[in-house]
Amino acid sequence: MKKTDIGVVAFMYGICIWFLLMNRNLPADAQIYPKFIIAILGGLTTLYLIRMIITAKKEGVTNGFPQLFRGFLPRQFFPILGMTVGYLAALYLIGFYPSTLIFMILLLWFMNIKPLTIAITTLAILLLVFVTFNIVLKVSLLKGLVFELLF
Repeated sequence: MKKTDIGVVAFMYGICIWFLLMNRNLPADAQIYPKFIIAILGGLTTLYLIRMIITAKKEGVTNGFPQLFRGFLPRQFFPILGMTVGYLAALYLIGFYPSTLIFMILLLWFMNIKPLTIAITTLAILLLVFVTFNIVLKVSLLKGLVFELLF
């Protein structure tokens, strides 16, 4: 087990708690699917924690910090970080579907994915999200400030 794994587990539990708190703001009918996903994420994190404890008892705890940034590629990390921050801003301004479409195309293009694969992946993800949230769960996703002001 590496010491850095403890941070991963704490971070994942934090995400579960945060999503669980945010889930309370949804209508009761729309809370079922997010609770299911949160339970899966929490369960997998718990299994990982158990595996970490077993490994620590057998092999001991090692320091993972020297290896943490081995292979770090700043030319990949910082543009993707910038795209992600831009995506979060775009979510607020233009809504989920347009910002996700732009983000996925830019990100996959940056990662040198073939255009046909970009088109299929982007459309499949957006269709899956639309069917899941808008049709099955009847939850509308972010419309964006611009569209709320215009319409």
